[in-house]
Amino acid sequence: MIAAVGYAGILVAGISAIGLIVQGARSFSGTIGTDRLRLPAWGIAVGAIVAMGSLELALLTDDFSIEYVARNHSRDTPLVFTIAAGWASLEGSIVLWGLVLSGFMIAVLRSLDEDDRSGSGALAVMGLVALFFFGLMATAANPFTTLDIVPFDGSGANPLLQNHILMAIHPPMLYLGYIGFTVPFAFAISALVAGDGSTSWLQRTRRWTLIAWTFLTLGIVLGAWWSYEVLGWGGYWAWDPVENASLLPWLTATAFIHSSVVQRRRGMLQAWNMALVISTFALTILGTFLTRSGVVASVHSFTQSAIGPALMVFLVLILIGSFGLFALRAHLVASPPRLDSLASREGLFLLNNLLLAVFAFVVLIGTIYPLVLEAFSGDRVSVGAPWFDRAAIPLSLVLLLAMGLGPLTPYRFAAPDLMWRRIRGPLQAASIVSVGTVLAGVRPITVVATIWLSVFIVSGIATLAHQRARAAAAPYSKALSSLFRADPGFWGGMVSHVGVALLAIGIAFSGSFVTRQTIAFEPGESALFDGYTLTYEGPTLRDEPNRRVIGALFTISRGDTVLGTLEPRLNQYPNQVQPIPTPSVRTGLREDVYLSLVRIDSDGVTIDAFRFPLMWLLWSGALLIVAGGGWSFAGRKRRRELSAAKASTVV
Repeated sequence: MIAAVGYAGILVAGISAIGLIVQGARSFSGTIGTDRLRLPAWGIAVGAIVAMGSLELALLTDDFSIEYVARNHSRDTPLVFTIAAGWASLEGSIVLWGLVLSGFMIAVLRSLDEDDRSGSGALAVMGLVALFFFGLMATAANPFTTLDIVPFDGSGANPLLQNHILMAIHPPMLYLGYIGFTVPFAFAISALVAGDGSTSWLQRTRRWTLIAWTFLTLGIVLGAWWSYEVLGWGGYWAWDPVENASLLPWLTATAFIHSSVVQRRRGMLQAWNMALVISTFALTILGTFLTRSGVVASVHSFTQSAIGPALMVFLVLILIGSFGLFALRAHLVASPPRLDSLASREGLFLLNNLLLAVFAFVVLIGTIYPLVLEAFSGDRVSVGAPWFDRAAIPLSLVLLLAMGLGPLTPYRFAAPDLMWRRIRGPLQAASIVSVGTVLAGVRPITVVATIWLSVFIVSGIATLAHQRARAAAAPYSKALSSLFRADPGFWGGMVSHVGVALLAIGIAFSGSFVTRQTIAFEPGESALFDGYTLTYEGPTLRDEPNRRVIGALFTISRGDTVLGTLEPRLNQYPNQVQPIPTPSVRTGLREDVYLSLVRIDSDGVTIDAFRFPLMWLLWSGALLIVAGGGWSFAGRKRRRELSAAKASTVV
């Protein structure tokens, strides 16, 4: 019964998507009004809700007659991971994709005016995307396939996906980011079809882009944190192909957010913005393909299935269709560049965009080259972290420089004397801190350069805020608060820039000064590790509802001071031969001490011990980037509400 209802929801959503395409095209042509779009759009939403609700109900009621439930759930799976199993595997993740997409559709529908050609065209495009994904659910990725012989219990979820609470949060955040970029893509295609060269589509999609970018950033951060806290290898980013797949649309979307400012302010880069939006959406589909096709060996990827070729065909159609339309209509939406001088904020935005585009291209080549080579020659090669690092480090340093100069540089032309007055203080602060760092014993040039650039960014933003607050007529504290509220888009971006600076320092220190040691202990034995004393107190063993936990209890101390205990462990799941290692981490302001189990038996234990300096800067900086995006969006929404209220009062 549940399977039939869920599949019916998929069919309703698919049929409604066809209706939205037809009605959206008719509304775009002016034949009907936008009110005729409500029924098909809500049909998609209701169908998606029914499908996702049915899948969750089947999981919660242990309905093992459904193959998906039997493969990804068991009776002893904890509640939170039972719910997360709804999107933890191939078919369920596509259902969640459809549900999130339908939510964005309803939000766009509610923003339409009575005769809104641009919005109608955008919904028609979103209907095409919805038709593809609900078509997948109805065919190759059907989550409601039933079994002839119903087992008493299921296999349970992938142990890696139920080993930490972050795996219940990380994928939905990524989906909100990935799918959110459908909105600016749809409006861009609508503008191309209409030959609309104005900034209307850009203005309408600004907040949707910020929402998608913020959620994608949060998804990447949570994924890195999960890798650090769960996998036990001591890192947070391995340049895994699927990690790269999430980074690629983030890079192009970041470029778009910056270049859209130039288009709105100066009327430049229209064609470039169209290309960035199309590329961002195409890269989200590429990421979906890499994750769900099984073409890469990754902790993120699902098994090989028929969905891979379907996604590849869809990606090719998007690239050919979108860029083909762009080539035919670009002359209608582009305007000649009006760059007065490279020494201007526009020039720095352009540099920022070129660097981000090159960065994305490098990551794309390193990610897909092994796949293409294997497809055509059968040879297997891997592009590892050293290759990516050699390209990423210099590009990142130049990006930091552009980020520091951008807010201090005026539009049109930056006179040398004006620029010197603006950058003199930040230059002095950065130089003083960098010299102090060198005197403290820090030697790698890349670390010193990162510190210099990061301090330059933060002090430049602080100087800018201080100068503007002092120039205001109001008292300083009130002027500073009003300043941040008056332009949340700009200052939200500055908060994200500060986050990037902190993140860069955290990456530089944790990567350059990490220490690692493999240590064997007998019960009661102590060993020195980089200024700490680790004492092995003995093994631990406990049974939890879905696993057996085998741990090793350590006391950590510095000198005569006991700092606490750490318990790295191995989690043994019923359906997994090899146990899943889970590290134990002690986080401090100076450094993280990170212990991961290698071996444990009655005779003793072997661990990998790591020390990562200033890791808190990495995580706090990453979350500050997310906060900046959220502030920018929330502040813009508040400004629109206040403006609307003021206008209604005037009327």
